[in-house]
Amino acid sequence: MADRTEQVVNLCKRRGFVFPSSEIYGGFRSTWDYGPLGVLLKRNVMEAWWRAMVQERDDIVGLDAAVLMAPKVWEASGHLATFSDPLVDCRNCKERWRADQLPEPDGDAVTASGRQAGPACPNCGSHDLTEARPFHLMFKTHVGPVEDDGAVAYLRPETAQGIFVNFANVLQTSRKKPPFGIAQQGKSFRNEITPGNFIFRTREFEQMEMEFFVPPDQGTKWFEYWCAERLRWYTDLGIPADQLRLRPHEAEELSHYSTGTADVEFAYPWGWGELEGIANRADYDLTQHAKFSGERLEYFDQASGERYVPHVIEPAAGVGRSMMAFLLAAYDEDDAGGEVRTVLRLHRRLAPIKVAVLPLSKKDTLVPTAREVLKLLQPRFMTDYDETQSIGKRYRRQDEAGTPFCVTVDFDTLDDKAVTVRDRDTLEQERVPIAELVSHLRGRLED
Repeated sequence: MADRTEQVVNLCKRRGFVFPSSEIYGGFRSTWDYGPLGVLLKRNVMEAWWRAMVQERDDIVGLDAAVLMAPKVWEASGHLATFSDPLVDCRNCKERWRADQLPEPDGDAVTASGRQAGPACPNCGSHDLTEARPFHLMFKTHVGPVEDDGAVAYLRPETAQGIFVNFANVLQTSRKKPPFGIAQQGKSFRNEITPGNFIFRTREFEQMEMEFFVPPDQGTKWFEYWCAERLRWYTDLGIPADQLRLRPHEAEELSHYSTGTADVEFAYPWGWGELEGIANRADYDLTQHAKFSGERLEYFDQASGERYVPHVIEPAAGVGRSMMAFLLAAYDEDDAGGEVRTVLRLHRRLAPIKVAVLPLSKKDTLVPTAREVLKLLQPRFMTDYDETQSIGKRYRRQDEAGTPFCVTVDFDTLDDKAVTVRDRDTLEQERVPIAELVSHLRGRLED
């Protein structure tokens, strides 16, 4: 299974999904650039989330808050005091590790002096590690021309706080009442000690978060609802159910704000890993921001005369992790005409390119018609046009890119005004009149 990661990483580089950032300068650790296909897949994942969370519901609205916020926000949220990892250094090989992620020592292991050995360095095996010390995960920057303490600001480590500080604004302008949600997508930054596993853990990442505000006595009900709803989103978009699980957190795992958390986990090649966290944050955030800002962050129910601080259920997903899970689940190799074919069986809603137009040859007799077909499709679908190499090799390129349908313009097209539509998954080919092509493809893509 470990080979699956390498296969997907190689495909991502070869087909233009993901490139190492600053590659011509030797790269920059744990940063990645999304290429022509990757940016489309990323956009489609985010649009599918927005569609499910905002467009198809009437109880959730959107928000786009600033990355830079008043430093007091992070004091109120607890990030300045608690957002750190325990860090140790290996005195032997100089590598740095998170203390809470080191493997447990062998019960029989002893040091040269005969004492019970502590955890070992995963790199060199040495037990000569420093004492754990806190390492802050927020990136610090300065605002304005003078770099002094009064100009300190932070790159946000999560999008959630932008939602909480806008709770009163959204409540007033949207005329919503609990239960209702505020959704946001955007960049966040965390100075991770041990980033890795391709785009699974990076220091700069895109989040898809939603804060769902509910009456205090409805917290448990809505927490269970969102756990089931978010798990279903991944299966609806093509990840097999046996590659997903919902794992409740143990009490010692819970964040300082959480009264209950569960992770949607995916079976990555290296083991189960978090795709998305669903947390019951109770009234922690609104209470903290009310305390530090002096503003009332409450809801007044005119019907009952009750005033309360809503509790919050938070589904929070990472775009990169979701993309990686979708790619790993979609990657397949099968037999096509006696040869091994690599194919990405991405859900049609996520596929970067929906339709590829392929003239059978580059001859002048076919290219003008193929270009006309392309212009017909471009306003409706994300399309690709490819006329280089044999038709078989062009099919293989589109299969690796996850393109659901290829439209082939051949010499018969000049007479019958029809094209051949090839299905990525079944390899079946169907003759379709050009006049009916748009409706035919729309029906199959939306099926």
